[in-house]
Amino acid sequence: MDLWVTVLFSGLCFLTGLAVGSFLNVCIWRLPRGQSVVRPRSRCPRCGQGIAAGDNIPLVSFLLLRGRCRHCKAPISRRYPAVEALTGTLAVILFLAFGPTAQAAVLFVLFCLLLVVSLADLDRMIIPDKVTLPGIVLGLALNVLLSPRSIGGFLLGAVVGAAALYGVAILGELLFKKESMGGGDIKLAAMVGAFVGWRGVLLSLFFAVLVGAMVGISLMMVGLKKRWEHIPFGPFIALGTVVVVFWGENMVNAYLKTFF
Repeated sequence: MDLWVTVLFSGLCFLTGLAVGSFLNVCIWRLPRGQSVVRPRSRCPRCGQGIAAGDNIPLVSFLLLRGRCRHCKAPISRRYPAVEALTGTLAVILFLAFGPTAQAAVLFVLFCLLLVVSLADLDRMIIPDKVTLPGIVLGLALNVLLSPRSIGGFLLGAVVGAAALYGVAILGELLFKKESMGGGDIKLAAMVGAFVGWRGVLLSLFFAVLVGAMVGISLMMVGLKKRWEHIPFGPFIALGTVVVVFWGENMVNAYLKTFF
């Protein structure tokens, strides 16, 4: 692909990602609170004033308003432009990695869903069913459009993802004598499986459990977490899925080549 065409498409992907990221901010705030993502329109959480369209331009409005509400001058969380910029960057990375393909578009949808559930889980220890359950259906539907004959593998992925994490939850309860995995995490694993298939979801959960355990142990060692305190697991599933999307196939091939 010509360099200038690549630059042009990258710019379009980034702008599209910014717009999508603005909507993701709405989902991250409202869905864990059981609110509609359609109405009412966006407003300042402090003074309640509606945000005009001119003040709701991704990244640009934050910079022009110097990170403060136009009406009450309350500071606007820096996470809003961060989510917008991250979503735009992910769109560009997927375009550069997979080209202008349907696969890149499907993975962008997956990454957007993972971003919403990760931040919702970090904020309120909730993985909204309004994301994961439609996400399972959406993942299966998109993969049917891409490859109708492979639908069985993605259905199996959803089942294997849920079953594997349910098994981890049961094992955790036996070891720690308390609930160690929420139902939201299990549904999230099913959603990931619907997008990446059973091999992909098993590998992503392996990384999630490995990194999650390392982080949890580290936090307990430095006194930031107690043994009985829960740690949001959704972000680790998301991280494991990103690793699998970009490097999973190479890792599996290297493992098979080494041991078999």
